[in-house]
Amino acid sequence: MPSFRITLAYDGGPFVGWQRQAEGTSIQGLIEEALAALDGRQVAVAGAGRTDAGVHALAQVASFTLVRDTSPDVVLRSLNGKLPPEIRVLSAEEVPASFHARFNATSKRYRYQMWNADVLNPFERAYVWHVPGPLDLTAMGEAAKFVKGRHDFAAFQTVGGAPGPTERVIALSTITRQKDGLVTYDVEGDGFLRHMVRAIVGTLVDVGRGRRDPEWMRNVIASRDRSQAGRTAPAHGLFLVCVGYDSGERRG
Repeated sequence: MPSFRITLAYDGGPFVGWQRQAEGTSIQGLIEEALAALDGRQVAVAGAGRTDAGVHALAQVASFTLVRDTSPDVVLRSLNGKLPPEIRVLSAEEVPASFHARFNATSKRYRYQMWNADVLNPFERAYVWHVPGPLDLTAMGEAAKFVKGRHDFAAFQTVGGAPGPTERVIALSTITRQKDGLVTYDVEGDGFLRHMVRAIVGTLVDVGRGRRDPEWMRNVIASRDRSQAGRTAPAHGLFLVCVGYDSGERRG
């Protein structure tokens, strides 16, 4: 019974998210259906992260075990032959049966994209949050620094989010103007709460628009109160960039 790890990219726009749900089309569900056709049985697929509806991935990682003696090349070709064009498997490799895409992951990196110009490039509209008007990127960068380190991020968890510890360790938190109107927020940590990155971005935009000073970010984190933070940025600007594992390896 060979076990596999696949790395895949997807445009999250048409889907209800990574996780299989009672209604709507999920990425996990489509992969499981494609693997069932290959293996002749239902196959459970574990993802490194449960991206929400509309969120994209440059390098999501998933794992599963098959009954049929199958090579990685066959897995790659079979999946890409059955999946819709919005989802592509970039690589497939055989791994020990003990490997689990989610439980073995040690870090994840996300990128949020904003378009900071009065006119939105129509070819960018599905992958950025349009934020017109002046943005003070220096102030946003200063606020982003307060996110780094070990903190309780309850203030950035969606109301009604999953119960459990809300402390996380963030190793990277930076704002960058890339080109033209494109501004990105990159964040990497050992884990993320539901809607955490998008809530941080909404808070950073309030700082960039001059509604708050950078120090406010520190106060929001300390409050542990979702009502103290900014709005939740739209899902379609968010990308899962890569997943890290104990060996120091990054998938993406």
